[in-house]
Amino acid sequence: MRSSHSSRRPALALTALALLLADAGLAAGTGDIGGIDPSVAPGNEFFLYANGTWLKQTDIPPDRSSFGPAQVLADLTRERIAGLLKSAQSAASGSSTRQIGDYYAAYLDEAQQERLGLEPLRPLLARIEAISDRRALARALGATLRSDVDVLNSTNLHTPHLFGLWVAQDLDDPTRYSPFLLQGGLTMPDRDYYLNPAPRMADIRSQYQAHVAAMLSLAGITDPASRAGRIFELEKRIAAAHWTRAASEEVTKGNNHWSAGAFAKQAPGLDWQAYFAAAGLAAQPTFVVWQPSAVTGIAALVGSEPLDTWKDYLRFHLLEEYADVLPRRFGDESFKFNGQVLSGTPQRLARWKEAIDATDLALGEAVGQLYVARYFPPSEKARAEAMVHNLLAAFATRIDKLEWMAPQTRARAKAKLAALKVYVGYPDHWRSYSALRVLRTDAFGNQRRAELFDYHYNLAKLGKPVDRSEWAMTPQLVNAVNLPAMNTINFPAAILQPPYFDPQRDAVMDYGAIGATIGHEISHSFDDQGALFDASGRLANWWTPQDFAHFQAAGQRLVEQFNAYHPFPDIAVNGKQTLSENIADVAGLSAAYDAWHMTLQGAPPASAGGFTPEQLFFLSYAQSWRTKVREPALRRQVVTDGHAPAQYRADTVRNLDPWYAAYKVVPGQALYLSPAERVRIW
Repeated sequence: MRSSHSSRRPALALTALALLLADAGLAAGTGDIGGIDPSVAPGNEFFLYANGTWLKQTDIPPDRSSFGPAQVLADLTRERIAGLLKSAQSAASGSSTRQIGDYYAAYLDEAQQERLGLEPLRPLLARIEAISDRRALARALGATLRSDVDVLNSTNLHTPHLFGLWVAQDLDDPTRYSPFLLQGGLTMPDRDYYLNPAPRMADIRSQYQAHVAAMLSLAGITDPASRAGRIFELEKRIAAAHWTRAASEEVTKGNNHWSAGAFAKQAPGLDWQAYFAAAGLAAQPTFVVWQPSAVTGIAALVGSEPLDTWKDYLRFHLLEEYADVLPRRFGDESFKFNGQVLSGTPQRLARWKEAIDATDLALGEAVGQLYVARYFPPSEKARAEAMVHNLLAAFATRIDKLEWMAPQTRARAKAKLAALKVYVGYPDHWRSYSALRVLRTDAFGNQRRAELFDYHYNLAKLGKPVDRSEWAMTPQLVNAVNLPAMNTINFPAAILQPPYFDPQRDAVMDYGAIGATIGHEISHSFDDQGALFDASGRLANWWTPQDFAHFQAAGQRLVEQFNAYHPFPDIAVNGKQTLSENIADVAGLSAAYDAWHMTLQGAPPASAGGFTPEQLFFLSYAQSWRTKVREPALRRQVVTDGHAPAQYRADTVRNLDPWYAAYKVVPGQALYLSPAERVRIW
């Protein structure tokens, strides 16, 4: 994936078109020359060389935790959507356009939310109060199961509900969907926030308990401090059962099929029959349990921890989940911890921005259909598809040239590449939201109904043929994704525009920016996880033992390379946790360089702006990662994210031979690697 990190709620983004060329990093024709810091030697810190002056001159806006071209572009997208949603409020009643207009208007109506107070929550709070035994507790917990596991974002494999459900292609049988059950139950981003003894983490834990108490107090719940302490201790015990992020990424360890009847024996403590019935899964015969020991440990806590503690836990999580559609004091308190403490963001988003994000989260493809019709012309789709074609051809050529790969492995790799489905801009078929009830005066109800609508939409896939054409992202998202089990890639329309993709500049710049991203996503089919899936998406080893050993050895060298990066003296990048993305960066950038050369058809490339074309290619790549991040957000990213911080991703160039020639990098410089040390995987 392109993104580096995310906020508490998925966001479309962040300023105006005027900033795009001034601050985003890539001007037409050449790189952002003014953003370069010529005092830095490219061979010592290439990211700082390409972006140093921009970093010195740029302030992060107060309502965000990071800033760079991706955020600027996402902000532009958000402003465009604001115009679409304002018009949508007067669309024909009953249309999908009117649905998004009404959802947006209801979210903006804070006066109505103040008038209602906690009334929308009363029935749900009453259900929690009525829990009298473990079976009733299991039913209450099952009713909260949602398809909200953030498998596409940087807080991967995390859900605040006790467990998360992800309906996806079965890894053993690619012809059918399976429900994947994943660990959950934590409010903070990762187990490390509960268990790491470092003083910084201890301070966050203290502030978290204060936040829990404040939320309970706002709701009029008595003895909030004591209850907050018990809630925290329960979550800490849940965290102790959790797998680490790196362990959760090991596909072969996560592919565990349990029958519904096996849960009682393998994870006692939770009444699974009652849980699954409340979750609408009573008839489901099997599940894929991704972190089995975590599921076992969490289930045991359901059976052992005091019932009153679980009831307080459910009350707090209910308040936290719906904080933004309750009276503003709840949203402000939630932001105080989730935004300010965890990410260092000083200021909450303006309400209209939150409203756009919420509408997009609830009715994403309906919003996307309007966005594409207005802002993504067929000519840009065709231009992007041509670049995808070139990148696929370059990757195929690279496979052919791998001297270490046996013929049978090469043939299977080529077959997998040929079967890869790449979707550009938007899906072929739009999702219908006609069954979702949206009321202009009910922001709370709209959010709750949208969550349940999405959950049941995913449950309905079970028992049906797998649809490889379904998108995992909306067209208006500034990102891209590879789904290895589906062997498909999504390139949303919003990322296919300047500064990443610009028809007004030389193609070499596009290949260094969006070309490297396209190559990155293609390469995910062949990273340490993607390489475990065959052309059909089945989890199957298609390698010879010797070839796979070579592949793993190269990956280990990349792990060691990234383990050496220390964004802060007390914290290092986890090379294992970020390996998939790092492999994709190296391979994708290499393929993009080759694809650009293929477009020249033997003609010598022209220099521009005092830079050689090769220099422009690598400069474009480094400036595409131009990002400034607040310290708490960067620390959070290092702990929870599968992506390395942007500065180290830009320095991926050190593994490519042409970069050394382009910038005259020599032994003794900090980024220099001898030819034998450079990681060459694909």
